[in-house]
Order: sequence, then C-alpha cells, then structure tokens
Amino acid sequence: MIVVAFHLFETYSKGPVFQILNHGYLAVDFFFVLSGFVIGYAYDDRWNKMTTWGFFKRRLVRLHPMVIMGTALGALLFYFSDCSGFPLISKTSWQELIMIMLFAFTMLPATTKMDIRGWGETNPLNGPAWSLQWEYVANILYATIIRHFSKTMLAIFLVFAAFLTLNLTMNWDVLNVLQARNYAAYTVIGGWSLTPDQICIGASRLLYPFFAGLLLSRINKLIKVRAGFWWCSLLIAALLVMPRIGGTDKMWMNGIYESTTIIVLFPLIVLMGAGSNVSGRSVTVCKFFGEISYPLYIIHYPLVYLQVAWMHNHPDAPLGAHIFVSISVFVMAIAVAYACLKLYDIPIRNWLKKNWLMK
Repeated sequence: MIVVAFHLFETYSKGPVFQILNHGYLAVDFFFVLSGFVIGYAYDDRWNKMTTWGFFKRRLVRLHPMVIMGTALGALLFYFSDCSGFPLISKTSWQELIMIMLFAFTMLPATTKMDIRGWGETNPLNGPAWSLQWEYVANILYATIIRHFSKTMLAIFLVFAAFLTLNLTMNWDVLNVLQARNYAAYTVIGGWSLTPDQICIGASRLLYPFFAGLLLSRINKLIKVRAGFWWCSLLIAALLVMPRIGGTDKMWMNGIYESTTIIVLFPLIVLMGAGSNVSGRSVTVCKFFGEISYPLYIIHYPLVYLQVAWMHNHPDAPLGAHIFVSISVFVMAIAVAYACLKLYDIPIRNWLKKNWLMK
C-alpha cells in the first residue's frame, strides 16, 4: 500500500529529491530479499523429488496468472490514459496494442523500439512488471546454477553482488554505463528499460537482495521478537517513507542510507519476521496483507496511468479534485486487487495445480 501511495504522489513530484514517501522505491529491493528467503525456505530441501521444470511450473502457477491480468488491464485502459505525458498513445493502432499485449503475456521484456507509451518500459502496459521480470531471472539463476552453491560459495558471490549495490548507490559507475542517470544519482532508482544503464541497475538491484535472502534461509539464524509482525511493519514503513537524505548538496549521504538499508537492514527485518510467532488478530491482518500484496502490486499501475493522464489533462483543477482523484485510484486499486485475488487468481491457480501442475 505504501508503494501505491508512493506512485500516486510521484505523479506530482519534481524528482527523486522532492518525492513524498521518498524511499518507496526501496520496496522492490525489500521484496527481492523476502523472495530469496522464501524461495530457499520453500524449495532448497525439495530438489531430490522435484525437477528443474517442476520448479518452473510451480513458479509460473504462482506468478503468471496475475501477470496476464495486470497486462490485460493495462491494455483495456490504455487509450483512456492518452495525454501529453504519454506521447505515443495517440500514435498507437489497436492492432499494435494487441500485439504488444500478447507479447507482454510471455513476460519477455519489450525493447525501446516496442514502446507504445513513451516511457521506455519493458512492459508499456504495466510498468511495475519490470521488477517481476527480474524476479523471473532470479528464479532461473537459482534453479539452474546457484542452488548448487555451498553457503561459502554463496557468501563469496554476495560480496561481488554487494559491490554492485555500492557501485549503484554510491555512484561509482566502475562499468561506465550510469552517466545518463544524473537525476537519480546516489539512489537505486531504475531497472525498467532495456538500455545498458537500466540493465545494469536492474541486475544490481536484484543480485544482492535476492541471494542474500537465499543465504539467510540456509543459515537459519532467525531473530525472535515479541510482536514481530508489528515491529517489522513499523521498520519497513519507516525505511520506505524516510525523507531524502542530504538533499542536493550532500547526495552521497542518501547513497549511504540506501546501501545500509539494502545490505544490512532489510535482511535483518526478514530474519525478525521469519523468527517471530504470529498470533491473535495479527494472523488475520497478516493473512489479508499477505494475500493482497502481490495482486495489488501487479495491477495498480494501469490505474495510476489514468491518474497521470487526468493530472495532465486538468492542470488547473482545484487541489481538492486532485486529492479526490488520487484517493479514488488508491481505493479502486485495493478493491480491484482483492476482486482479482478472490475471483480470478486463487481459482485459476487451483485449476492449474489440479489440471497441469500435479500431472
């Protein structure tokens, strides 16, 4: 929900330095840590009775139905978001739109030449799908190569991955590909286009968090905390809404904040969450947020596109109207995500498990 609010505020932001809920984009990096931990916890001890293709089938059943739903929703709402902020929409034929939609169903990243919106996204119908594309890459690396690593080899690999994180957050640019991201210097912002700098950013954001989570699940030294769910939630919220550190004068301070958060604090929060018991009302809250988190993430942005278009098409609207539109989009995103979960995602996954996965 913080991510949805972050994207709604981003519509009115002058840039990363001024963004409200400033570090909301770090939710992607936290997600990778959590995902790596869950993958190791769920699958590391199953390889003696599961093939690589069996693993891929399980991951497709879990993730891909909502990929299709989010992309289809983006296609259905595509022309409604026509505005000056999306210069290519009015130039896109319906036949081209359908072709891009079918291509995006495969989860393959679109090239910059396939852009039909104007933002250079690897899925121009549903921008946040870029992070899930990197999640697919992580799953492939895990199943084919890195699951064979010992804990020592994995730790050595993480040293290299942590260097890539620091190269990004501290703006070292040892690979000499990040010159074009001055607007986002000393941050991890990026990863959603098939350009050299964006590929470097996406890989850097994926490798350390995901495989750090995997190593944590193998070491299994969990941190037990009373009321762990609430403490972890508070810590995550605080880290994501933290104002910009250092402003424009001392941008390197923000790089230190983000590298510390990704390399140290996010793994600690995952260990706290995994080591803590959940009881009472916390179970109900955990269940709701846990179930809705993925559908909400993968379907909310087609609605945000509409908010962006409304803002561009009504620049002189009163502040109250802008607030009402943003709150409406927020509520609609939660409602649509919950409906997709109950009416589409769970039934489709159950059908696929019964008729495809178990066979």
